[in-house]
Parts: sequence; C-alpha cells; structure tokens
Amino acid sequence: MEGLFFNIDNGYLEALVRGHKNSLLTASQYTNLTQCDTLDDIKLQLSATEYSDVLSDINETLTTSVIEKKLNKKLVEDFNYLKSQSSGTMAKFIEFMTYGYMIDNVLLIITGTIHNRDKGEILSKCHPLGWFDTLPALSIATDLTSLYESVLIDTPLAKYFHGCLLTIDDLDDLNIEIVRNMLYRAYLEDFYDFCLKELPNPSDEIMSKLLNFEADKRSINIALNSLDTELSIDDKERMMPTIGSLASNDSIRHQLITSDNLESLQLAINGVGLYSDLFNNDDGEGSSTLEDKLYSIEMSMNRDAFAQQFTISTVYAFVRSREQEIRNLAWVCECIAQGQRGRINNYVAVY
Repeated sequence: MEGLFFNIDNGYLEALVRGHKNSLLTASQYTNLTQCDTLDDIKLQLSATEYSDVLSDINETLTTSVIEKKLNKKLVEDFNYLKSQSSGTMAKFIEFMTYGYMIDNVLLIITGTIHNRDKGEILSKCHPLGWFDTLPALSIATDLTSLYESVLIDTPLAKYFHGCLLTIDDLDDLNIEIVRNMLYRAYLEDFYDFCLKELPNPSDEIMSKLLNFEADKRSINIALNSLDTELSIDDKERMMPTIGSLASNDSIRHQLITSDNLESLQLAINGVGLYSDLFNNDDGEGSSTLEDKLYSIEMSMNRDAFAQQFTISTVYAFVRSREQEIRNLAWVCECIAQGQRGRINNYVAVY
C-alpha cells in the first residue's frame, strides 16, 4: 500500500533517479580512464556515457576546468528536469537541496566584492543550482544588514540570516567564514526538521542519517580548522550544528568546541563508532586525506539509500554521488594533465 501511494506522485521521478544511478561510472570504466594518456582520450572514453552530449560540443582547448564545467552542466540539466517533474512534498524537498548552493553563491559574491573582484567573473563562478534573480544585486551591499534588507529578505535564505545580523558587524574574511558556517548550521537544522516532519518512512530515517552525517562533517571541519585561530568558544558554539552523532553526545560536543589541540580533538571524534578510524593512517588507503575518508563514508551511506524502495532520499543520494563522480573525473584529468600518474588512483569510489 505504501508503494502504491508513493508511486502516484513520485514513481516516475524515482524511476528517473534510479536510471541515472545505474549510469554512474563503474569500476572498469574508471580503470579505463586511469589508463588514458591525454584529455582527448578521456573525452573519447566518456563518449560512451551519459556525458557524451555535453562533451561533444567542446570547441576549445581541452583542460580539466573545461571538462569539469561540462560535467557539471550535465548534473544541472538532470537536476532541473527532476525538479520540473516534482510536486508536493518532493518539490519542497528538492527546493531545500538548492539552499546550500545558494548560501555558497551569496558568500562567493560577498567575498569577491570585498576583494574588488570583477563582478562578471564572480557571477560566472556561481553554481547554477544556487542562482536566484536578485543574486547580482549582492555586489552593492557593504554590510550584512543592507545585504539582508535590500536583497535577501525575499529569498528562502532570509530566515537563516537573522542570527548573523545580531552577531556579525564587519565583513572581513574571518567573519565571512563564521557567517558561512552559521548559515549552514541553520540550513541543515531546518532541512532536518522538514525531513522528520514532512517525509514518510523510510525517507525520513534515511535523510536523518544523511543529514546527521553532513552535520558531523561540518563540525569536524570547524573544530580542526579553528585550531590556532582567533575564534572564540562562543564563535564555535554558534557555528557547530546541534544535530549529528557528535552533537548528540554533550561531552563530545563540548570537547569539539573547547579543545585547543589536535590530539584531544582526535580522541573526541574517534569516540563515535562511525569515525573510530578517521585519523588512522595505517588503514591501507595510502595517501587518503581526511576529506577523502569522509567522502568515502558518505558514498557508502548513499549506496545504502538506494537499497530502499519508495523513498524520496534517492534524489539526494544521486546528486551527492554524481558530484563525487565529477570530483573523481576532475582528479583523474588533472593527474593526467600534470603527469602525476602515481596519484591517479587516489579517487573515492562511488559504486
């Protein structure tokens, strides 16, 4: 019965998503790509994949950035089509997914503006999934209050900016990063509440796990990046999400916020089972970075999301998986372009 009602509104869209998932690159395709000698060979290998159309019209010198831009174009096209086919709760869910890109675009323009970068250049770097009509007007704002009152008040991000308005005055590089993390905290907590209240089972359970992990990832990065900085305990308290496996343990959250050395942070993070081996350098993964290990955990969770039927969460899992695939391809291309073949296999497996 659950499947019957789910398929009335979302059956076609879930079928599309599972079709896209099945088109993600396989291990054998990655092997073929890593054996390529030039970027033209990469393009030829990808001509047998879903990327063939977007790569076929390249009329400029092949570079990693050119290829990456085309791959992202394919992701945007697929996402926008899924969005156009959604309705009701699914439409709201997909809209929520764009807010993170919107936050990144807003902070990109603010950063570019305070450093006197060219407006056209900044706008060209904005992510298409986070575009909104008043985005170009952000370049005229000099402080958060005018930014909010003149531009952001009519956007979905308005409710996330209230906390920043009360605590941040000057827009320098440090404060911009504080604002970014405060916005992401408010966004993740809002998205989490929406999923628990609006999504049916098992979508709510799966998204709870995925968003808890995203919150943990941000908490870990905030804690590590704030070592040896001027950030106060209050600053870190405002930035770290209150959801996630790390935040649910008061003792661990307190350690993340107050610790001033790497050893105590590692000890606190390793106390959560999912991250017990996060800082273990003897795991046979060679030169895997902390970021790669977190991405690897995320891809495992995305694979698990597809094991369930009749769930909205597959849209989220697919987009995250495709983004990782694009990062992998960009890595392979850059290794070939720079002659770093010894590092070419240091990508994160998707499927």
